[in-house]
Amino acid sequence: MLIRQIAYFDRPGRANTERVIALAAARAQESQINTVLVASTTGATALAVLQAVKGKRIVSVTQHSGYDEPDSLQWPEQALRAFEAGGGTRFTGSHAFFGVARAVRQKWGTYLLEEIVASTLRLFGEGMKVCCEISMMAADAGLIRTDEEVLVIAGSGRGADTAVVTVPVNLSRFFELRIREILCMPRPAAEDAR
Repeated sequence: MLIRQIAYFDRPGRANTERVIALAAARAQESQINTVLVASTTGATALAVLQAVKGKRIVSVTQHSGYDEPDSLQWPEQALRAFEAGGGTRFTGSHAFFGVARAVRQKWGTYLLEEIVASTLRLFGEGMKVCCEISMMAADAGLIRTDEEVLVIAGSGRGADTAVVTVPVNLSRFFELRIREILCMPRPAAEDAR
């Protein structure tokens, strides 16, 4: 039997980032986990993880090119250079749960399976959905292994509010994805369900 504490935050969002990174860094140092995967929109969270977690491989998944406007990336060039100089690896690609599904919803106002899966994962918070999504994106890109535990950090909007240990899978094996541990997550308010 494994007994671990889970930290629950009062609210989701960026205000939890420092604590999430501290919890994740402590868990990474005490374990055999070799890779820390982090969602990072602008590179700020990825750079903070790179500074806090030593001796582990750091991989960051960012939003796809054109997320805000055509042909644009949200990571400033300076953040990318600093992250790569520190040994980090960044991946930018299409989101596992959106892409074509989002285009169909925007054009015809209907939902496809990917968005239903994403909405179901959001029952545990946006950060949990993102943890699952980026672990499959990084696995599909060949940046993380599917036979090793990975520590995954994500959030709701900017910053971080969720950290889990998972055994990632390729997107085509979605139902084999396993969240092995929850380190921290926001505790949804009762009114969030209404």
